[in-house]
Amino acid sequence: MMFKKWCFVLIYSLIAFIPLSIVSCNNEPDKEIEIRGIYGHPQPLWNKGYNLSDLGINAIFVHSGSIDDKMMQQAREEGMKIYAEFATLNGKGYVEDNIEAWAVNEKGEHVEAASWFMGVCPTEPGFRQYRYEQLRNLLTEYDIDGVWMDYVHWHAQFEEPEPILPETCFCENCLSAFSADKDIKVPVGSTSQKAEWIMNNHDVDWRNWRCEIIAGWAADMRKIVDEVKPGILLGIYHCPWTDDEFDGARRRILGLDYDLLTEHVDVFSPMVYHARMGRNPEWVDENIRWFSSRMESDKDNTPKIWPIVQAYDNPYQISASEFETVLLGGLSANATGVMMFTTRAIAENEEKVAVVKKNYNNLSTQ
Repeated sequence: MMFKKWCFVLIYSLIAFIPLSIVSCNNEPDKEIEIRGIYGHPQPLWNKGYNLSDLGINAIFVHSGSIDDKMMQQAREEGMKIYAEFATLNGKGYVEDNIEAWAVNEKGEHVEAASWFMGVCPTEPGFRQYRYEQLRNLLTEYDIDGVWMDYVHWHAQFEEPEPILPETCFCENCLSAFSADKDIKVPVGSTSQKAEWIMNNHDVDWRNWRCEIIAGWAADMRKIVDEVKPGILLGIYHCPWTDDEFDGARRRILGLDYDLLTEHVDVFSPMVYHARMGRNPEWVDENIRWFSSRMESDKDNTPKIWPIVQAYDNPYQISASEFETVLLGGLSANATGVMMFTTRAIAENEEKVAVVKKNYNNLSTQ
């Protein structure tokens, strides 16, 4: 009798435990994971003898300058979607030879590189034409599935625990454009005097205008994409800060207004580089939940969310378990895709390859 009672208790306990296990392993609503991606040229994985589809990968995101016919052919043979990262407002290699495109700070000085990043003045006509021509050439030459805008912000550096947030740009192009666009007459004076007057008297107009300039880049790129290769995606890699972090610096300094960008972008890819930004791995899940809530809308054309998480070892070695935490965190809430930075960081660590293979193949069968 005691044996039967013990068995009943054991069976009841197991039955009670099973639903809890299911909930804890599947705490998101049923959703299709569209993209199981990698960022960077796939060659490091190919050099190790891997077939991308065997690892559960179905998409590669690669710098536009690294795309060639050989890579395109092999990636297509392995069933990959191919998305080109396009370094939109990265001025390195351009401003050095085109001084008119060098961003100017509130003191009237040419800005210094922000950590490793060198931005550019977003209103300089020559640079704008230069980048748009590059985009047209890329779309004409390669049959890609989408373009991901990168470095789409005013000169600054957010990929640091203590970000670099200069006030820009107060060159003559920007001052003239701001004055004309907002119908505000800026007093005569030195650049520093003009900058001080604007921020003291028309700061809200100034911040709004800077956001409109960045959104204008997205609108122009949307137009080019739709003209040259209609139907492909336009995505954006972007700073993942909330609206309030660093005194609202995502919008105030970087010029990133999610509501304006939503009108032109198919996919948002928050750059949730936890280690590089001094955050813990769990922050990735928290951030994507916040961003999903921030972007929720009744509109049918609400952009998709495909975050990019950190796998590379900087400023410390990212363990396989930590990488798995951020990879799954990137798929929380409304995210329907994820990728990691970088392909090489995965290829050089067999344990990280195993994390990709296990999780991506599991996702592909759900």
